[in-house]
Amino acid sequence: MRGKAGLVLGLAVGYVLGTRAGRQRYEQIKSQWLKVWNAEPVQTQVDKVKDFAKSQAMALPSTLWESAVKVTQAAGAKGTPGQKLDAALKVGQDSADDVQKAARTSTEAVKDAVDDVVDDVSENGRGGA
Repeated sequence: MRGKAGLVLGLAVGYVLGTRAGRQRYEQIKSQWLKVWNAEPVQTQVDKVKDFAKSQAMALPSTLWESAVKVTQAAGAKGTPGQKLDAALKVGQDSADDVQKAARTSTEAVKDAVDDVVDDVSENGRGGA
């Protein structure tokens, strides 16, 4: 579905930029686009994506914070300076893996949510305009 949406968007932009119909046709296309964009079902889906993206974005800082706490605790543990360094490095590597995993999960979740919204809008938009 992403390919179809990209193709339609590309064709629409190309038409608008390349049209020889003049300013009047451009204004007509622009007003139709604004009607679609400001339609309540579209804005409902846009709000869903925004809320979901915010919630996913908040997961990453919490993972970063937890990782920093773990590294600090490992560096402050009992033992020789070499043991502390080794423990901090090991925990740091594990934490980096956790942060990378959280970032990947957040990115995939946001992409899935956007795809779902595009699918919903395209399915609900058929036959309407």
